[in-house]
Amino acid sequence: MRRRPAALVTAAALLSTGLAGCSGGSAPAGRPAPDAPPKATTPAPRVPAGHAPTESFAVGVRQLKLNRDGDRPLPVTLWYPARGEAGGTPERSAPAAAGRFPVVLFSHGLGGRPEDYQVLLTRWAAAGFVVAAPKFPHTGAGGDGNPLDVLNQPADVSYVLTQVLALDGKAGDPLRGRLDPERVAATGHSAGGVTTIGLFTAGRDERLDAGIVFAGTALGVGTAFAGAAAPQLFVHGEADEVVGYAAGKAVYDAVPWPKAMLSLPDGDHGRALLGDGKALRVVADTTVEFLRWTLYGDAAAKKRLPADAARGGVATLDDHL
Repeated sequence: MRRRPAALVTAAALLSTGLAGCSGGSAPAGRPAPDAPPKATTPAPRVPAGHAPTESFAVGVRQLKLNRDGDRPLPVTLWYPARGEAGGTPERSAPAAAGRFPVVLFSHGLGGRPEDYQVLLTRWAAAGFVVAAPKFPHTGAGGDGNPLDVLNQPADVSYVLTQVLALDGKAGDPLRGRLDPERVAATGHSAGGVTTIGLFTAGRDERLDAGIVFAGTALGVGTAFAGAAAPQLFVHGEADEVVGYAAGKAVYDAVPWPKAMLSLPDGDHGRALLGDGKALRVVADTTVEFLRWTLYGDAAAKKRLPADAARGGVATLDDHL
């Protein structure tokens, strides 16, 4: 293995400190995040105008067993729109609903599991999105908890995306013909937020059209946002005890593309994401409208977004979309 540049060693050390309390191996040999000022290469979202589904779907769930390079096991939970009556619990291996659906990747926090976020992620699936959520080998529940491995995770997510999109053309797969590879978003919480930011900076995956960062920071991945414009939604509690609100806001300020930040004045590091309370309902509704706009090109969803964010007075929205 090549020796890591000093800048990356420093970033990794900071990352270890900054994420020690997140969510309840070795660092990569890749290059450090560049320090150049961010530049947008295109001025607007690239998804053509369209309309998101108006109905709510039943939700199916299945598992994929993936492994990157033979030593990075990445079990993936897939939640997807399914046939049947909406509103029930996810049904394992349920037949997929008719249509072609955008793909949303989700990265968990330190010590987390995809199923910890099931309430939020199944709401996305019920709204017409296929959600793919890997469990990372070191930062997931049951791993060694090494926060430095977060710097390997953007590449993990890109690998997972390639494998998931391949299902669309795989003979006999239940999701064959159901995935839209031209409409993809990356999302994540805490360490998964770092992972998501990395997918738009040092580890830019050009297949991504949008991102949602929950309680994230740029430690280790930088703020040199690159490539085609990809709208970003940041969600952060102002009382975050792990990743300070100012740290998340600084990354948000560096985004050179259409963006918005949903701030929860009484919000902590994101425990609301793990329940089903008032704050989660606002977060779920706001993120669904954001995904409808960015992945379906639904202009009406963009117009509804500020009202969803303001409902109940639990959050404020800085809107530059």
